[in-house]
Amino acid sequence: MQTHRKLIVIGGGAAGFFCAINAARLNPYLDVTIVEKSGKVLSKVKVSGGGRCNVTHESSEVDDMLDAYPRGRHFMRKTLHQFSTADTIQWFSERGVELKVESDGRMFPVSNNSQTIVDCLLKEADHRNIRIVHHKELSSFQKKENGFELSFKHSEEKIEGVDFICIATGGFPKFESFRFLTDKGLDVEAPVPSLFTFNIADKHLHALMGVSSSQALVKIPACKMEQRGPVLITHWGLSGPAVLKLSSYAARDLQKLDYAFDAVVNWCPDFNESSMLEKLKAEKSAQRGNIGNKNIFSLTTRLWEYLLFKSDIDPASNWQDIQQKKLVLLSKNICSDQYPVRGKTTFKEEFVTAGGVKLTEIDPLSMESKKIPGLFFAGEILDVDGITGGYNFQHAWSSGMVAARNIAAQM
Repeated sequence: MQTHRKLIVIGGGAAGFFCAINAARLNPYLDVTIVEKSGKVLSKVKVSGGGRCNVTHESSEVDDMLDAYPRGRHFMRKTLHQFSTADTIQWFSERGVELKVESDGRMFPVSNNSQTIVDCLLKEADHRNIRIVHHKELSSFQKKENGFELSFKHSEEKIEGVDFICIATGGFPKFESFRFLTDKGLDVEAPVPSLFTFNIADKHLHALMGVSSSQALVKIPACKMEQRGPVLITHWGLSGPAVLKLSSYAARDLQKLDYAFDAVVNWCPDFNESSMLEKLKAEKSAQRGNIGNKNIFSLTTRLWEYLLFKSDIDPASNWQDIQQKKLVLLSKNICSDQYPVRGKTTFKEEFVTAGGVKLTEIDPLSMESKKIPGLFFAGEILDVDGITGGYNFQHAWSSGMVAARNIAAQM
């Protein structure tokens, strides 16, 4: 007769819930408890995607996903082959939650409400008789003859006789927070911020708050990195998908620069300065009327007037009257618009870190520690992070499921 065994999942986020739910589903002889340090569970799921929850990213092939992971690409190949985007879609569909695809590949619940995902996970946890404990933060664990013993901060209570632990706390912004793991001999890659906007002290740029460009090329010469895509001007500088992706790929380089670097924007990336100048010369010969009224590059009116202003060109000037040297300056400002970045702004509700438990410590086919049998990991606690677009949640679902399957199979 099979006896019950105990799984404690540390962290009540997406990865933790997915591990707990599926481990209990796959093996009814598991007693599963989720331990959450705060008073709420699934809080990041609730606020992500502007309250809609970007569940995953559409992909017909695993390899289509891999470039979206600046760190952990090869690790993700192995986990995604075990639980892919298609598997995620099917899992939620089987529980009455249909997902839809947007033009950029992001997938959201048809309801456009993240509460749909939260309710699905909570309902499934309740159905599987999973206990959820709030306001309890793990401080250390010991492996003894009868299983793990867990200790918690600000409490003398211990949980004993634990057969399996899954650490799914999410990322930590400070290395010291990983002490409960490094004390056990596990190697951790120091965390640095990822997915942040560029702070630029330019009041003229700030005046364009809310203006966007559907296609721009953003470069960081110091890192020799660039990204093309939508760019949004905010009251603190530059944001939007191109900037966020660039901050992710360059996360460690920018941290070494102490977030002081130059960013160069090409607002018309199909041109360079030379070809743009030739285009402007041709337009000067062909156009009549005010330059401010004739935006030939599909830029917003406000952005076009701003670039004219930077080039010392009055929007009311006739094309015919623009001096050659000002056309040279305009071509430079359109194709090589340079800004000194001094600092970053992270999205608190969607904060992502680069860093975590080194992947050499973990078996990607099971999510189990190579050094401590019975200890598993899932989600952002690992040194895996993705760009925006549903990739980080897919990592949570994939790693959570792989851990669950292997925990359930060890009974």
